[in-house]
Amino acid sequence: MNRGSGDGSGGRGGVNLPGLRGHNEAVLLDLLRGAGPEGLDRAALAARTGLTPQAVSKITARLAAEGLVAEAGRAASTGGKPRTLLRLVREARCAVGVQIDRDELRAVRVDLAGGVLAESRGPLDFGAGPDAVAEEVVRACARVRGPAGPALLGVGVAAPGPLDSVSGVMGRVTGFPEWEGYPLREVLEGRLPAPVPVRVDKDTNAGAAGAALSGAGPGAGTAAYLHVGSGLGAGLWLGGGVHRGGRSAAGEFGHQVLLLDGPPCRCGGRGCAEVLCLDAVARGDLAEAARILGEGAANLVALLDVDRVLLGGRVVEAAPEVFVTGVRGVLVARGLSRQAPPVVQVARVGVAEGAAELALAPFFGRAG
Repeated sequence: MNRGSGDGSGGRGGVNLPGLRGHNEAVLLDLLRGAGPEGLDRAALAARTGLTPQAVSKITARLAAEGLVAEAGRAASTGGKPRTLLRLVREARCAVGVQIDRDELRAVRVDLAGGVLAESRGPLDFGAGPDAVAEEVVRACARVRGPAGPALLGVGVAAPGPLDSVSGVMGRVTGFPEWEGYPLREVLEGRLPAPVPVRVDKDTNAGAAGAALSGAGPGAGTAAYLHVGSGLGAGLWLGGGVHRGGRSAAGEFGHQVLLLDGPPCRCGGRGCAEVLCLDAVARGDLAEAARILGEGAANLVALLDVDRVLLGGRVVEAAPEVFVTGVRGVLVARGLSRQAPPVVQVARVGVAEGAAELALAPFFGRAG
């Protein structure tokens, strides 16, 4: 954190001063977001960032002039003059998050605190091809954005993997080879009516980001987000952010083999967790589906020693207690909960909300 010249707008050569000032603003906004409507006073902001009180005063004055920060009342007096509390003006900006599933599309518009302001949900034919799906995404963004409102910071799009989250180019999605090499981010940035940044990531990565940021906050512990929908996948929250791997390929959880020479999977393998789990769902045996999910989760916990196992996706949402109980039961049976058991719980937010969090991340100085 900058401890130098005032608000970061002056100092020694060789420093990216506008960038440093922008970083300090983002960090303060992130702290105010975490504080909620009660807010924080300037002294607390200075203590938590290492900035000087003068720097905090200058930065918050600029943010207030931009409509991003407002007073939230006075702190209780400790003998001196009561301190003014500041809060994030959550309605000052917004972001859009979109979840592309194989048979459904869901879009949300959220405020700066991640609260959902508008939602659109409808059927989708992923097999209709990339261009047709891209047009559906554009239309969904228009529906949730509305004719007017606060400035849109960006659009986050969560899609089935594999894909390159840096370039926004799709990989060879299992069962849909025509998607391979499709530049989804570039196409959407060219077709959206307003020039806004688009961020494309795997649906499971968006789920991990949304689940982590709606819970204890970024950087607090480690988590594996397990998604059960039309497929089975995982997103990993490690080291204060989403772990994507060197080739954006981390989290192919559904294609770990649990049964040698088992039933064929659409990936070309046999006995994958995905085919076993979804076959049980199709039979209506949710307890067995939860047990299979738990076996895969136990492998992941044994490998990564995560603090939390977060469950999401429409299959889980239909029977949350069955899946929480089933996964937790396997972890106990496997002896993975003797000392510091990982918390098993349903994720608080959906994938579309997580995609919106990825779009908001740069505004708050986070990588997402």
